[in-house]
Amino acid sequence: MLFLIEYDRGRGTVVNMTTFDESQRQVAEDARLSLELKLNRQGVQQEVVLLEAATEEALRLTHRRYFEDLIDLARSSASSTGADK
Repeated sequence: MLFLIEYDRGRGTVVNMTTFDESQRQVAEDARLSLELKLNRQGVQQEVVLLEAATEEALRLTHRRYFEDLIDLARSSASSTGADK
């Protein structure tokens, strides 16, 4: 699956996420470019990415920064390094 994500870095939140089947790759790439151009014309500074993952759950694991706040990420990082002991 392909995931088109519009991410507001300032707020640390996903503004919009659209999914596409692999067979729609060109449609997804066109949608990414169109969104980037639209936001640029409007002067909106947001991150636009097109990511590929087997499932949304897998995407949430591999690209956690889009779905978790800084406190959750720091907590998770501390526990994985043993810094919270």
